[in-house]
Amino acid sequence: MAKRHYIPVTADVPGADSKNTCALIRRVVRTALAAEGVTAPCEVDVLLTDDENIHQINLDMRDVDRATDVLSFPEFDLQPGELPTEEDADPGTGLVPLGDMVISVEHVAAQAREYGHSRQRELAYLVTHSVLHLLGYDHLDEGPQKQQMRAREEAILAELGITRED
Repeated sequence: MAKRHYIPVTADVPGADSKNTCALIRRVVRTALAAEGVTAPCEVDVLLTDDENIHQINLDMRDVDRATDVLSFPEFDLQPGELPTEEDADPGTGLVPLGDMVISVEHVAAQAREYGHSRQRELAYLVTHSVLHLLGYDHLDEGPQKQQMRAREEAILAELGITRED
Protein backbone atom coordinates (compact mmCIF):
# COMPACT_ATOMS: atom_id res chain seq x y z
CA MET A 1 0.00 0.00 0.00
CA ALA A 2 1.35 3.42 -0.98
CA LYS A 3 2.12 5.96 1.70
CA ARG A 4 -0.48 8.63 2.16
CA HIS A 5 -0.12 12.29 2.99
CA TYR A 6 -0.12 13.17 6.67
CA ILE A 7 -2.24 16.25 7.43
CA PRO A 8 -2.55 16.96 11.15
CA VAL A 9 -5.16 19.61 11.92
CA THR A 10 -5.06 21.33 15.29
CA ALA A 11 -7.06 24.21 16.68
CA ASP A 12 -6.56 26.68 19.48
CA VAL A 13 -10.18 27.81 19.08
CA PRO A 14 -12.76 25.58 20.78
CA GLY A 15 -14.78 23.54 18.29
CA ALA A 16 -12.90 24.75 15.20
CA ASP A 17 -11.46 21.31 14.50
CA SER A 18 -14.74 19.43 14.12
CA LYS A 19 -14.70 16.09 12.34
CA ASN A 20 -16.31 17.61 9.23
CA THR A 21 -13.90 20.56 9.14
CA CYS A 22 -10.85 18.31 9.46
CA ALA A 23 -12.18 15.96 6.77
CA LEU A 24 -12.76 18.89 4.40
CA ILE A 25 -9.27 20.29 5.00
CA ARG A 26 -7.64 16.91 4.39
CA ARG A 27 -9.68 16.30 1.24
CA VAL A 28 -8.77 19.73 -0.14
CA VAL A 29 -5.05 19.32 0.63
CA ARG A 30 -4.95 15.86 -0.99
CA THR A 31 -6.87 17.05 -4.05
CA ALA A 32 -4.64 20.11 -4.48
CA LEU A 33 -1.46 18.03 -4.18
CA ALA A 34 -2.76 15.50 -6.70
CA ALA A 35 -3.86 18.26 -9.09
CA GLU A 36 -0.35 19.70 -8.95
CA GLY A 37 1.21 16.30 -9.65
CA VAL A 38 2.74 15.72 -6.20
CA THR A 39 3.30 11.99 -5.85
CA ALA A 40 5.70 11.88 -2.89
CA PRO A 41 3.96 11.39 0.46
CA CYS A 42 3.90 14.75 2.20
CA GLU A 43 3.16 16.30 5.56
CA VAL A 44 1.18 19.54 5.77
CA ASP A 45 0.47 20.89 9.25
CA VAL A 46 -2.68 22.99 9.68
CA LEU A 47 -3.54 25.28 12.58
CA LEU A 48 -7.03 26.74 12.95
CA THR A 49 -6.95 29.87 15.08
CA ASP A 50 -8.62 33.22 15.67
CA ASP A 51 -7.80 36.74 14.49
CA GLU A 52 -5.86 37.61 17.63
CA ASN A 53 -3.50 34.64 17.30
CA ILE A 54 -3.01 34.91 13.54
CA HIS A 55 -2.27 38.62 14.05
CA GLN A 56 0.47 37.71 16.54
CA ILE A 57 1.90 35.02 14.24
CA ASN A 58 1.85 37.47 11.31
CA LEU A 59 3.69 40.04 13.46
CA ASP A 60 6.25 37.56 14.82
CA MET A 61 6.98 35.73 11.55
CA ARG A 62 6.45 38.39 8.87
CA ASP A 63 6.63 41.69 10.79
CA VAL A 64 3.10 42.51 9.54
CA ASP A 65 0.98 44.10 12.27
CA ARG A 66 -2.51 42.87 11.36
CA ALA A 67 -4.70 39.81 11.27
CA THR A 68 -5.11 37.98 7.97
CA ASP A 69 -7.10 35.06 6.63
CA VAL A 70 -4.34 32.53 5.97
CA LEU A 71 -0.58 32.26 6.42
CA SER A 72 1.61 29.76 4.61
CA PHE A 73 5.08 28.75 5.71
CA PRO A 74 6.71 26.59 2.99
CA GLU A 75 9.56 24.29 3.89
CA PHE A 76 11.10 24.56 0.42
CA ASP A 77 11.75 27.39 -2.01
CA LEU A 78 9.89 25.88 -4.97
CA GLN A 79 8.71 27.48 -8.19
CA PRO A 80 5.26 26.71 -9.64
CA GLY A 81 5.46 23.33 -11.34
CA GLU A 82 8.59 22.32 -9.41
CA LEU A 83 7.69 19.38 -7.22
CA PRO A 84 9.23 17.96 -4.10
CA THR A 85 10.54 14.44 -4.46
CA GLU A 86 10.98 11.51 -2.15
CA GLU A 87 14.62 12.62 -1.77
CA ASP A 88 13.24 15.64 0.11
CA ALA A 89 11.57 13.36 2.66
CA ASP A 90 12.42 13.38 6.33
CA PRO A 91 14.41 10.17 6.89
CA GLY A 92 12.57 9.49 10.15
CA THR A 93 9.06 9.68 8.73
CA GLY A 94 9.49 9.13 5.00
CA LEU A 95 7.30 12.20 4.45
CA VAL A 96 8.18 15.39 2.61
CA PRO A 97 7.53 18.23 5.08
CA LEU A 98 5.85 20.74 2.74
CA GLY A 99 5.21 23.30 5.44
CA ASP A 100 2.56 24.80 7.66
CA MET A 101 -0.64 26.74 7.16
CA VAL A 102 -2.47 28.87 9.69
CA ILE A 103 -6.11 29.81 9.07
CA SER A 104 -8.22 32.32 10.98
CA VAL A 105 -11.68 30.83 11.52
CA GLU A 106 -12.95 34.35 12.21
CA HIS A 107 -11.77 35.47 8.77
CA VAL A 108 -13.34 32.37 7.20
CA ALA A 109 -16.72 33.32 8.65
CA ALA A 110 -16.42 37.03 7.79
CA GLN A 111 -15.25 36.44 4.22
CA ALA A 112 -17.94 33.83 3.62
CA ARG A 113 -20.54 36.44 4.62
CA GLU A 114 -18.81 39.15 2.56
CA TYR A 115 -18.63 37.02 -0.60
CA GLY A 116 -22.04 35.43 -0.10
CA HIS A 117 -21.00 31.80 0.03
CA SER A 118 -20.65 29.07 2.65
CA ARG A 119 -17.93 28.81 5.27
CA GLN A 120 -17.00 25.45 3.75
CA ARG A 121 -16.39 27.09 0.37
CA GLU A 122 -14.28 29.84 1.97
CA LEU A 123 -12.28 27.32 3.99
CA ALA A 124 -11.70 25.15 0.90
CA TYR A 125 -10.52 28.21 -1.03
CA LEU A 126 -8.08 29.28 1.71
CA VAL A 127 -6.69 25.74 2.08
CA THR A 128 -6.20 25.50 -1.69
CA HIS A 129 -4.57 28.93 -1.73
CA SER A 130 -2.18 27.90 1.04
CA VAL A 131 -1.23 24.58 -0.56
CA LEU A 132 -0.34 26.45 -3.74
CA HIS A 133 1.87 28.81 -1.70
CA LEU A 134 3.59 25.75 -0.16
CA LEU A 135 4.26 24.59 -3.74
CA GLY A 136 5.85 27.88 -4.81
CA TYR A 137 2.93 29.83 -6.27
CA ASP A 138 2.71 33.52 -5.45
CA HIS A 139 0.49 36.48 -6.21
CA LEU A 140 2.58 39.47 -5.18
CA ASP A 141 2.22 41.06 -8.59
CA GLU A 142 -1.07 41.79 -10.31
CA GLY A 143 0.13 40.10 -13.49
CA PRO A 144 0.91 36.61 -14.74
CA GLN A 145 1.83 35.04 -11.38
CA LYS A 146 -1.45 36.08 -9.80
CA GLN A 147 -3.42 34.94 -12.85
CA GLN A 148 -1.64 31.58 -12.84
CA MET A 149 -2.37 31.07 -9.14
CA ARG A 150 -6.04 32.08 -9.49
CA ALA A 151 -6.48 29.71 -12.44
CA ARG A 152 -5.04 26.80 -10.43
CA GLU A 153 -7.24 27.66 -7.42
CA GLU A 154 -10.38 27.64 -9.55
CA ALA A 155 -9.37 24.39 -11.29
CA ILE A 156 -8.76 22.63 -7.97
CA LEU A 157 -12.02 23.89 -6.46
CA ALA A 158 -13.87 22.76 -9.60
CA GLU A 159 -12.28 19.32 -9.26
CA LEU A 160 -13.63 19.24 -5.70
CA GLY A 161 -17.05 20.26 -6.99
CA ILE A 162 -16.95 23.48 -4.99
CA THR A 163 -18.28 26.55 -6.79
CA ARG A 164 -18.67 30.18 -5.82
CA GLU A 165 -22.35 29.51 -5.21
CA ASP A 166 -21.57 26.94 -2.50
